Amino acid sequence: MNLHITDEAEADLFDGFLFYEQQSRGVGAYFLESLRSDIGSLRLFAGIHRVVHGCHKMLSNRFPYAIFYEFEGDNVIIVRVLDCRRDPRWIERQVRMRTEEEE
Repeated sequence: MNLHITDEAEADLFDGFLFYEQQSRGVGAYFLESLRSDIGSLRLFAGIHRVVHGCHKMLSNRFPYAIFYEFEGDNVIIVRVLDCRRDPRWIERQVRMRTEEEE
């Protein structure tokens, strides 16, 4: 199974990196390492997570982030990587924007 990360998801990861790096030097790098590991685990576990807002939703193991993904054939597309502490309505809008663009 191939993993593809959208530009939006890459931007989400970068925003998370900046936030955590401002909290304490080095934590941003740990954030990226952790989230990339979570994303990599989808090679084995893609599809087992419940569908929320039209995408599968996997929670990160170490940070309060959700990884939203979908399938295209043998590809897993990482749609968004969002901070779960945000307003749930905002999260839903971010995820649905992607699925609505495809229709």
